[in-house]
Amino acid sequence: MRSLAVLDAPSNLGLRPPAPGVVPGCYKLAGALRDQGLLSRIGAEDAGCATPPRYDRGDWKLGDGLFNAEAIAAYTGRLADRVGALLDAGRFPVVLGGDCSIVLGPALALRRRGRYGLAFLDGHSDFRHPDNSPGVGAAAGEDLALATGRGQTIATDLDGLRPYTLTEDAVVLGIRDDDEYTAELESLGAQVHPLARLRADGPAATAAAALDRLERTGLDGFWVHMDADVLDAAVMPAVDSPNPGGLSYAELGALLTPLLASERCAGFEITVFDPDLDPDGRLAAELADALAAALTADR
Repeated sequence: MRSLAVLDAPSNLGLRPPAPGVVPGCYKLAGALRDQGLLSRIGAEDAGCATPPRYDRGDWKLGDGLFNAEAIAAYTGRLADRVGALLDAGRFPVVLGGDCSIVLGPALALRRRGRYGLAFLDGHSDFRHPDNSPGVGAAAGEDLALATGRGQTIATDLDGLRPYTLTEDAVVLGIRDDDEYTAELESLGAQVHPLARLRADGPAATAAAALDRLERTGLDGFWVHMDADVLDAAVMPAVDSPNPGGLSYAELGALLTPLLASERCAGFEITVFDPDLDPDGRLAAELADALAAALTADR
């Protein structure tokens, strides 16, 4: 039976402030899910917390590249060390974010070990980079581009291992149908399942297609990233960019469960849920229910 270990990665370094002088609240995600008893419900050991640097954009302005770039780079290396130590100990890391830029830590940890794929469940492709947009700045909107080697060297080439994930080893699931980077991703070899296509095929068949790519010969395994905004805003409004038309919890479960059950799955992360937008804790409870069910379905 898989041995799960929960590691907190409460970095909000990659998100824009929700209002002047306010830091993004997703750094509270881990605490909110722990308060729902997630560790005991999934039978996980407590792997502690990888504490991030302070959120401070300074005098950053558009055109300066990534904000918090040095802090993100330092944190990526630190988180990669922690995830790598868990993998070395035979654990299945469950990483509680944080914003989407934390995916760089596990991606680097796995790149140090070999060639790994990435199942990317997100409402957005997060594929903005300097060659397709003048608006580069927030790493949480650029994390898939950064992980696949596009963007500033300080974030994309740690340990000289750029790219951490090959584009053709990425499977992008649940992005909104109007995402502006879908065509580019497909042209570069990524497997992309926008929402309408996912629904037409069905989440179970979509998961099977994803696993065909992620379990293929040549890959040592894969990581699963989930941004809470892959869910419909009607059921999960507590994110920085809530959009209508996302997945229901039933659809999420049918998609996520077989991915996590794969023997080739190396670990999982959840990002962007913002407890500041969930004052009564109801949304945290529903999210914890869904994650607990998906993470324990094969037991």
